[in-house]
Amino acid sequence: MISRFSKKMRHGFTLVEIMIVVLIIGILLAIAIPNFVRARNSSRAKSCQANLKQIDSATEQYLMDNRTTTYPALTALNPTYIKAAPSCPSGGTYAIGSATTNPTCTIGTNDSADTFDDHVLAQ
Repeated sequence: MISRFSKKMRHGFTLVEIMIVVLIIGILLAIAIPNFVRARNSSRAKSCQANLKQIDSATEQYLMDNRTTTYPALTALNPTYIKAAPSCPSGGTYAIGSATTNPTCTIGTNDSADTFDDHVLAQ
């Protein structure tokens, strides 16, 4: 005959087990979130660089087609050379530049040493 005190029944998780699971999830989030933010910033910068390259190519095509050296306004490139005026995914604005400078974004370079977050046309 088994006494009711000799057999202990468990009907769930203890507080310690739940706290360990929460701690593990917290550690994983602490590792993952900065990587997601870095990846998002990097993709925004790459998109901005692609837009700057598109503006530069459209400007060069405009100059050759019109046989001029006067750089146009960004609006003059629509819709013949660029379907729609591109916008920076980070909220910056674009300026076309001149014969000696590339198109620029108002965000420009960031302060870190990582160049993958720069909103600058790569040479």
